[in-house]
Amino acid sequence: MKTIKVGLLGFGTIGTGVVRVFQNNARVLEQRLGLRLELAGIADLDMTTDRGVVLEDGVLTNDAQSLLNHPEIDIIIELIGGYEPARTFVLQALKNGKHVVTANKALLALYGEELLKVAAENQVSILFEAAVGGGIPVLSAIRENLGANNFSAVQGILNGTCNYILTRMTENGEDFSLVLGDAQKLGYAEADPTFDIEGIDTAHKLSILISMCFGTWIDFKQIYTEGITRISALDIQFARQFGYQVKLLAIGKMEEGTIEARVHPTMVPEHYALSDVRGVFNGVRLMGDFVGPVVLQGRGAGMDATASAVMGDVISLSRAMAGGSTRMTPPLGFQPSLMQRLPVKAMADIVCHYYLRFMVSDQPGVLAAISGILGKYDISISSMVQSEAKGGGWVPIVMVTHEAREDNVRRALAEIDELAVIGDKSLLIRMENNLS
Repeated sequence: MKTIKVGLLGFGTIGTGVVRVFQNNARVLEQRLGLRLELAGIADLDMTTDRGVVLEDGVLTNDAQSLLNHPEIDIIIELIGGYEPARTFVLQALKNGKHVVTANKALLALYGEELLKVAAENQVSILFEAAVGGGIPVLSAIRENLGANNFSAVQGILNGTCNYILTRMTENGEDFSLVLGDAQKLGYAEADPTFDIEGIDTAHKLSILISMCFGTWIDFKQIYTEGITRISALDIQFARQFGYQVKLLAIGKMEEGTIEARVHPTMVPEHYALSDVRGVFNGVRLMGDFVGPVVLQGRGAGMDATASAVMGDVISLSRAMAGGSTRMTPPLGFQPSLMQRLPVKAMADIVCHYYLRFMVSDQPGVLAAISGILGKYDISISSMVQSEAKGGGWVPIVMVTHEAREDNVRRALAEIDELAVIGDKSLLIRMENNLS
């Protein structure tokens, strides 16, 4: 029976999951492929930590070069994470004629164009299903089964840490800092959660989705990115009064050859499919011209779900090699030579509905002053809630606008915040009502 040898770089949580798949499902893999997959080597600097799996002598090494230059290894799995040395190792593997499977969304977001170019030049492939949505087969669906569609929009809840925090805040009325602490204790959030709670991890994933849906390269710096740290239990309570839930949403749209690319807290209607994505789960909604809306959701992270996605890519590559093919479906689903560079709409030009919260002094004329400034910038109000004062102090006034231009809203809030009756910086949350 033919054997395809695989080298693994990185023996952390996901790497351990990959080893478990090799060990537990070897027979299933043989039945699906008609060949044997062999984990020929694992490289990691940590040679001593017990990962709960038993390896044969000589499989684990701290020398990545021994795998990258091994003449019989056909596929390299990169699970180191980060930019370096992952980028250097992946480029070396590709130049050595080895296929690569990675879960490294940060690497792809910043260096994807370079890596795909080198892969094409060396007639090998780089696959990355696990980089977006964990165990949810989002990228393969876009690349293959939905490949006949011209996509107009992609929206996603792509970070389990943020979704867990917002779910707890919604269901229990808890404050952000308390839930974040619990998430860290439970292992849902890192000791330094910045990439998650500031939206950076989600933006990395959105850059990949935009390239795959719209056939365009996008500069990661062009994605507007805002995290969830200013969202309070009070805002979530008001959102529910208006019939919405707050999610950290990745939004990619294409209209008349221009791309919208943004990540920020978003109010979505309670009847909307993604509003039901709770806890550490992820969800993606695609809008294709022939298929219409498609929603995929499931476990977006974790050892087993992510390892499943990694091994799915290994299976795809192995089938192609077994059939004698050196070229596969392009990783982004578009021929590299036909990828475009479409303009990205400036955030200032975005038009949507807004939730606005003001903390104000309870005195006459406050509402008139705020409304006057909003009207000056062509911002009209569709609904409002004004809480009663309880013993003085600052009280919230909440407004939901009709569609308005982002730049106008920003300028209005800057002027409102200068008023003596405003006790804290005003808050805006964008609302996603256009679900076509």
